[in-house]
Amino acid sequence: MRADDDRKALEKELKRWETSTLRNALDSLPERRKEFVTTSSRPVRGLYTPLDLEGKPDEARVGKPGEYPFTRGIHPTMYRGRLWTMRMFAGYGSAEDTNRRFKYLIAHGETGLSVAFDMPTLYGYDTDHPEAEGEFGTCGVAVSSLADMEVLLDGLPLGEVSTSMTINSTAPILLALYVAAAEKQGVARDRISGTTQNDILKEYIARGTYVYPPGPSMRLITDTFAFCRERVPRWNTISISGYHLREAGSTAVQEVAFTLANGIAYVTAAQEAGLKVDEFAPQLSFFFNAHNNLLEEVAKFRAARRLWARIMKERFAARDPRSLMLRFHAQTAGSMLTAQQPENNIVRVAVQALAAVLGGCQSLHTNSMDEALSLPSEAAVRTALRTQQVLAHESGVADIVDPLGGSYSVERLTTRIEEEALTYIAKIDGLGGAVHAIPFMQREIQEAAYRYQQEVEAKQRVVVGVNEFVMDEPPPANLFQVDATVGQALAERLAVLRRTRDASAAARAVEGVDRAARGRDNLLPHILTAVRAQVTLGEICDTLRQVFGVHRPSVVF
Repeated sequence: MRADDDRKALEKELKRWETSTLRNALDSLPERRKEFVTTSSRPVRGLYTPLDLEGKPDEARVGKPGEYPFTRGIHPTMYRGRLWTMRMFAGYGSAEDTNRRFKYLIAHGETGLSVAFDMPTLYGYDTDHPEAEGEFGTCGVAVSSLADMEVLLDGLPLGEVSTSMTINSTAPILLALYVAAAEKQGVARDRISGTTQNDILKEYIARGTYVYPPGPSMRLITDTFAFCRERVPRWNTISISGYHLREAGSTAVQEVAFTLANGIAYVTAAQEAGLKVDEFAPQLSFFFNAHNNLLEEVAKFRAARRLWARIMKERFAARDPRSLMLRFHAQTAGSMLTAQQPENNIVRVAVQALAAVLGGCQSLHTNSMDEALSLPSEAAVRTALRTQQVLAHESGVADIVDPLGGSYSVERLTTRIEEEALTYIAKIDGLGGAVHAIPFMQREIQEAAYRYQQEVEAKQRVVVGVNEFVMDEPPPANLFQVDATVGQALAERLAVLRRTRDASAAARAVEGVDRAARGRDNLLPHILTAVRAQVTLGEICDTLRQVFGVHRPSVVF
């Protein structure tokens, strides 16, 4: 009874405040713009009050750090116990080139590796394949064989440092190459840790680096789940990615909704393959974009965490607390980098990184200021890494768990994103799930991207240095470039590898992959045998293409 009286008194006071002089002034005084909106074009009020939380804090929904539903973070102490992993995305040219960049970053304080692969590697072609011509090492490192992977990881402590690999269609092969290279270093499989992105659905929706049709692709993913559960227990088997959806133009709500809908599809597929949810779900992880609007992004991360916990508990009956935790890597928004006045990108990246930290990320990559112009230079990469280090050690934001928790605006934004994402997920469920809803998600993202660009061109959105505060600038000079001649040297190295390997062992391994693909055996052990026999990435992919076919998408406008 006393609680009811207290609540009524609070509601009465809040209603009185809503009609106060201050509220009337806020509603009547002129403002800079007719409407204020987030980056996702959602309106925001000038002031938030307890009434926006329905007059009371929702303890059941918000919870405590380290406890269900993990709105406030997945660990009780968050960064007071351990800082996020500073995992700078890197890769260009040859394995030797990228190995040097990794060692440079580690020497300057990086705490985790993150590998970018070139287009031929993403699509399953060796460096000497005709399809790879002109694409060698331009957006990542070229890895065609176990020999390349050994060079890439040479001198790196694989039993101590975790490695993230942004790879999807060819993820099982790159994981096998990593495991085989670690074994050659004397590092046991149960000691290596890291993540393969391994998220093919977002490739069909937004990014495009797919090879096989959806059915075989989903089989490769669930085979990876089962293989790692048994043999590589510290490896995160998938990084379900909203990052590329946001880069394609999605809103914050769409990023959450479509990413979690894809997550639902992966969990469902794994269960249909005979896996129990608590056997594989603790090895799931996520990858989100850290965009420009600070408060919306913080709310987005909190909403995603809470919503995934509810999905896993209520839809999939997961019981292990680790199965309910949305662990995520964040990367600052590449699509928000500008070629004009690139120094401004340092500020943008700092704001985006701050959002990721305030939102409770487990690892973070910060983009370099020159990435809208070229591959990043060493100096620019160092500044991007220093941005994280300043946030960690000088800003104080890592000293408090969920620093913005309880903020009227952040809690209201968190709830709104969750509610709107749930509406999208229900729509996707009605279409038969994420695989069947790919055209729908594509259209929604395209419309959001088009709307945003119209707002920029109409100057309804200010992009500093692009549509306002512009200046004449000399053309950029001394941009970082890849030496294309190195690709020819690597092609020759591949020819030598094919001539000198045990041809009969390689042929038997390829036959094993083919036989497993046509049957029901888990493909990962056969792929691991093949890479140990020096069978190349392209040869394994060609074998799978012959069995699975190649995905031919319908174009959606």
